[in-house]
Amino acid sequence: MQEYWELYMKNLEGKPASIQFNAGISMEIDDLQYSHPIVAFVKAKLKEPNENGLISENEEPEILFMEDKLEASMIKFRIGKYVGRIISDGYVTFLYYVQFTYNWPDFIEFALNEHTSYEISNGHNDDGEWNYYKKLLYPTAKEWQLIQNHKVCDNLKTSGDNLYLVRAIEHKLYFQNEDKRDSLVEVLEEKGFKINDDLVNEDGVKGIGFYRLDKPFYHDIDAITMSLIDIAEAHDAEYDGWETSVVKS
Repeated sequence: MQEYWELYMKNLEGKPASIQFNAGISMEIDDLQYSHPIVAFVKAKLKEPNENGLISENEEPEILFMEDKLEASMIKFRIGKYVGRIISDGYVTFLYYVQFTYNWPDFIEFALNEHTSYEISNGHNDDGEWNYYKKLLYPTAKEWQLIQNHKVCDNLKTSGDNLYLVRAIEHKLYFQNEDKRDSLVEVLEEKGFKINDDLVNEDGVKGIGFYRLDKPFYHDIDAITMSLIDIAEAHDAEYDGWETSVVKS
């Protein structure tokens, strides 16, 4: 199984939540649904959450140690796979999918014997459809785009880019149905975008490239891409990201 982890923020029941999940496991989910049909959790109450109910800098090392100990225990007892972590509303919840539960008490005892100062609960339920992973941990199309936006912004910043400077930002989208191509282009042009390329991806799906002068700063590009996803979906198309050149002060 490929280990490929992502971290992002979302809103859960009106509260900010930090979600870390194993994205690589999605490549094998069809097989794992059959072999690991039980979702299990360990939930610990944070001792000193920050004002947003998330983990504080002071407590982070202890929570990371708990996470490592749980992972070591999961490997020792060979009962499942660690799929993600949620921090929200003053709690951290570690999620697993397991093959069986007869040695779950042994797993818990070994994993948490050094963390008796924490208020901790644990349990497991049948989840053959992997709904906790698919609907709670795994990001929506918009959440995925925010993850990618921030990666590109971080890379630009590392290269010395001044993210507040306006420059041409190029975008791509691909059509599920070309019948709405003209109306989609019209909407984009009304919003100041210029069409510059007809595209075809490796699967032979047709699309277009377009650009506009904008700032690639985090909040600005987030707003732009969220709007473009909505426009694309309304016209039977799929937004496929953006790129720009490095512009230094």
